[in-house]
Amino acid sequence: MASKRMIRRETKRVRLQRFEKRDALTTQLKDPSLDIETKFEILDKLEKMPRDSSRTRLSRRCKMTGRKRGFYRKFGLCRNELRRRAMNGEVPGLVKASW
Repeated sequence: MASKRMIRRETKRVRLQRFEKRDALTTQLKDPSLDIETKFEILDKLEKMPRDSSRTRLSRRCKMTGRKRGFYRKFGLCRNELRRRAMNGEVPGLVKASW
């Protein structure tokens, strides 16, 4: 199980998300018709935004335990929790492979 502080940090990052504003600034920055001074101004605005507002700072976490490694997007669970629930028959359509 992930520590409580890590889960709180992740929820804080979700709250800080500003994808639209960040994407608009990056598209303006890539515009070749702008002069260098305006590009520096746009870059300053981008740098003044919170670091955690970046899309790459987010990670997917298990809904039950908060674990971020071994995460299955389809189920929203980590591998450990998925296995436990599959053994109990709580995941519809998932059966254990037997050879």
